[in-house]
Formats: sequence, structure tokens, C-alpha cells
Amino acid sequence: MSPVRTAITTFGGRIVELVSSLGGMTRLALATLARLFMPPIEVRATIREMEEIGYHSAGVVGLLGIFVGMVLVVQTGFTLQRFGAEVYASEMVALAVVRELGPVLAGFLVAGRIGSGIAAEIGSMAISEQIDAMRSLGADPLRKLVLPKTIAGVVGLPLLTVIADAISILGGMIMAKAMLGVSPHYFWTRVQSAVTVGDFLSGVFKTAVFGGIIVIVACYYGLRTEGGTVGVGRNTTRSVVASCELILFADLILTTLLMSIGGIVSV
Repeated sequence: MSPVRTAITTFGGRIVELVSSLGGMTRLALATLARLFMPPIEVRATIREMEEIGYHSAGVVGLLGIFVGMVLVVQTGFTLQRFGAEVYASEMVALAVVRELGPVLAGFLVAGRIGSGIAAEIGSMAISEQIDAMRSLGADPLRKLVLPKTIAGVVGLPLLTVIADAISILGGMIMAKAMLGVSPHYFWTRVQSAVTVGDFLSGVFKTAVFGGIIVIVACYYGLRTEGGTVGVGRNTTRSVVASCELILFADLILTTLLMSIGGIVSV
């Protein structure tokens, strides 16, 4: 087989695999959503998952947030200082964090920390036939495993994003005072005038979608795991990569849609 034909065959195979994976994730998401309206819901499992996604990730997200805010102030502040406009660093940092960086970076962090754990957990259950045992006993794996994690992801990630946004702005405020001589009061006043409720809510809404994506992707690859421990590691890596790619794609679509809606409303 010629190199060109081999390349075309490989590319076509990957496209087919991509479409098949997206279809499987969509079916899993719809099946999980249907169970949300079919009680009972595993309340204890949901609370336990929310604690894992929200409470146990808050420290890492806060650390990420404060350094993101500081770095943004350094980058934008010294650039604007050339033109005597360093006071505008507060608006640029706040809008960048609230609209984009806070949601996306929090999503990446949760995909790496929580998504990989979910994929590994469910993948280990799949290869040890615990999923099949649940089905044979009449239990629904989607209700017992996927739905609580999905609810926790949709609720927990927005809360983490709020923490990341607040700490990023705080970090930017500290760095603006230390490096640019901008007072915290003036910095905060500029932030309040620049960031609207719509900006804040758009970022929070996007992270709710990101949370659902992370959990569904992780559960999808976990349930499809085969090949022993090697398969668990392989599908865990795939879940993290796929989650990050889908977060970026969803961010593009949602940002375009929300900006369009905001433009229509403002008119």
C-alpha cells in the first residue's frame, strides 16, 4: 500500500472513531439526563461526589487562580505602562479571568484531577466485571455511578470557577499594588465598573456545561475500558485529552452564542 493511501486510510479511520465516540458520548449524556427525571436519585452518592469535585479541589483551584491573576497583571500592566495606561490593567485582567481564563483553566484542572480519577475508577470496575455484576443484580450503572457524578460536575465546577475568579482578582490586586502602584480600592472600583453580571453569569454557565462534558467523557471511556490495567491507563489518558479538546470546542461555541445574545439584548 502506498504512503498516500496509508495516510488516507489512517486519517479516515480516526475520523470514523471520532464520530463514533461523539455519538456514544451523546447517547450516554441523553440516557443520563433521562434518569434525572426518573426518581429515585442517589442523594448520598451525589453529595459524596460533590465533596470530591468541589471541596477537595478548592485548594488547587485557588492556587491556580492567584497565580493566574498575578501573571496577567504583570503581563498586561507592564505593556500598558509604556503608554501610561497601567490603570486599565484591572479591567483587562478581570474580564479575561471572568469570561474565559477562569472557566477554561478550572475545567482543565478538574478534567485532569477528577476526570482522570472517574475514568480510572469506572474502568477498573469494568475490567473486574463489577459493572456486569451490577446489571445482573438489577442495578442500573448509569443511575448508581454516572448520574451522581454528572450532577456533582454540573454543580461543583461553577462553584470552583467562582472561587478561581475571586482569588484571581485578589491576586491581580496584590500584584497591581506591588508592581504598578495601583491602590486596591482603585483596582476594585475599576473591576466593578468593567465586569457586568452578564459577564460573570456567562462564565458560570459555561463551566456548568464543562462539568457535564468532563464527567460524561470520563464515564464513557471508563465504561468502554478493556484490556486489563493497560486499558485503564490508556482510556484514562484518552478521557483527559478528549475532555480538554471538547472544553475548548464548547467554549468557542458558547462564547460566540453568548456574545451574540448579549449584542442582540444590548441593541
